[in-house]
Amino acid sequence: MSSRPVRILIAEDHPLFRRFLASTVQSRPGVQVVCEVPDGLEAVQKVRELEPELVLLDIGLPGQNGIEAARQIRKFSPQSKILFVTQEASADFVHAALETGAWGYVTKTDAGHELLPALEALLRGQKYMSKSVAEHGFMKTATLAPDQAEALSGFSRSEASERPRCHEVGFFSDDDALLGSFADFLAAALENGNAGIVITTELQQIRVLSRLEAYGLDMSAAIRQGRYVALDTEDALSRYMVNDRPDDALFYRAADDLITKTAQAVDGERTRVVACGECAPLLWERGNVEEAIRLERLWDEIARSHGVQVLCGYQLATFEGEKGRDTFDRICAEHSAVRSKAGYF
Repeated sequence: MSSRPVRILIAEDHPLFRRFLASTVQSRPGVQVVCEVPDGLEAVQKVRELEPELVLLDIGLPGQNGIEAARQIRKFSPQSKILFVTQEASADFVHAALETGAWGYVTKTDAGHELLPALEALLRGQKYMSKSVAEHGFMKTATLAPDQAEALSGFSRSEASERPRCHEVGFFSDDDALLGSFADFLAAALENGNAGIVITTELQQIRVLSRLEAYGLDMSAAIRQGRYVALDTEDALSRYMVNDRPDDALFYRAADDLITKTAQAVDGERTRVVACGECAPLLWERGNVEEAIRLERLWDEIARSHGVQVLCGYQLATFEGEKGRDTFDRICAEHSAVRSKAGYF
């Protein structure tokens, strides 16, 4: 008779990242995600009902922040081990989280390669800390001053997790206007020492690179430093498309890996990375309307969660007819802004 699986509850308000967590932990045999919730209050209620062996908990949850939720969970379900998985890496948040009695702390930037090792450690009865915070000695829980504890108790999604995003779209009369926009977008980042990613066909990559070099940028150095990354559209899509549809978990892994790796060239700061491309536009041009809209939503979530600036480029001529006009409005709705300068619609 097989042993009972380890039951896991996930509390994370970001839908895409929540799916990534569930997919990742369930890839390990012997575990079962029994519940997924988007806020702290529901996390407390469901832990009380289900008494899972492990709780994956974000800090910046709406309703009730993760630190307060962890304190309540520890009171009525002390057998439930808590693993914080959060974007917060400051000393105050780490100390406050550990003071609740949590068994582990993994930053979201490290989750791609540390989530499963953290899970294994907790299942062995060991504690786990992300390397990015453990090196600062955070395993030794510090006592917070009353004003610090009060400030952290009031922490909520509105103060940290609800970050503005930059996910723009441009509609162009021809390839020249589209590539010119991509080149200007990338040049603005590279000139300031930041990093840029372009996802388009190999021919378009050559034309964008030529424009950047014409601007006087040392592109050989940017490529060597890892600050400029060019990917083929088909290759990018192949990393997360399953049965002609974007797979959420695969997309998150691919996008997170790409952005995190590129950010290494700019001191690991993902907010210093910009990305432009034609993945969703290619799906639209092939007639896969819903898949294109879905992919735009996934990029929108990445723009918000990772703090990267994203620009999508579409050919205006592809939006003729009633279907085109309807899709045009839907695509605009998935972006934070629609560019309207010369060469744009």
